[in-house]
Amino acid sequence: MTTTKKDLITHIYSNNDIHPSDVQLIIQAFLDKILETLGKGQRLEFRDFVVFEIVRRKQKIGRNLKNSSTPIIIPAHFAVKFTAGKEMKNRLVDMKSHLKLF
Repeated sequence: MTTTKKDLITHIYSNNDIHPSDVQLIIQAFLDKILETLGKGQRLEFRDFVVFEIVRRKQKIGRNLKNSSTPIIIPAHFAVKFTAGKEMKNRLVDMKSHLKLF
């Protein structure tokens, strides 16, 4: 199941004494700041939780899945790298028994 931004807003305001529009403004400001920071090429770290950073992916040769004999060039590009922090890794280990993979 996917949790959307709307779901997050609803959860926060229903469990706290905060107006939904205020929660929406705070979450949007938070997301905008993440994009602004990454857009400047800066690393964003929430200690023990997650690290986001921009990395440059090199150009490489791939294959067309419909015609595997035809190589295609995948150009160099920037991507967001996500690294789980210690706390997130520990929680994932704790949740292992609840998660069903494939």
